[in-house]
Amino acid sequence: MLINTCPNCQSTEIVKAGIIKKKQRHRCKKCNYYFTVNKLGKRIDDYYVNKALQLYLEGLTYREIERILGVSHVSVMNWVKKYGIKKPYKTNYYPSYKILNNNEIATYFSNPENLKGAGFIVTELGDKFMLIKWERFRK
Repeated sequence: MLINTCPNCQSTEIVKAGIIKKKQRHRCKKCNYYFTVNKLGKRIDDYYVNKALQLYLEGLTYREIERILGVSHVSVMNWVKKYGIKKPYKTNYYPSYKILNNNEIATYFSNPENLKGAGFIVTELGDKFMLIKWERFRK
């Protein structure tokens, strides 16, 4: 792997500085930082980050978001912490959700019985749609 810049200060003044655990070690001449390789990590598309945060705000749990988007619930928790997202206070409305395609969502909204006593949000989810419905549960 070719290393061009220092991961600490982004300087291009780097030199080889030995081998550690069969990996080439480098040293930055500018900040004197030692490092072996650039950490690339696994990057998740911003679309999934935004969608996960939206679903969290709509009242879904971390594990429900994990099942829907295919992203780790731990990642979702980290994004919530990173961006300082706060869930709305508890209300007497509870969300339920369905994943529907174009035809199914049109059929769902054409039935007036489905529209009574609830609020809806429809959000895009790839080639399908997620219908989030808030209903008031009676005690």
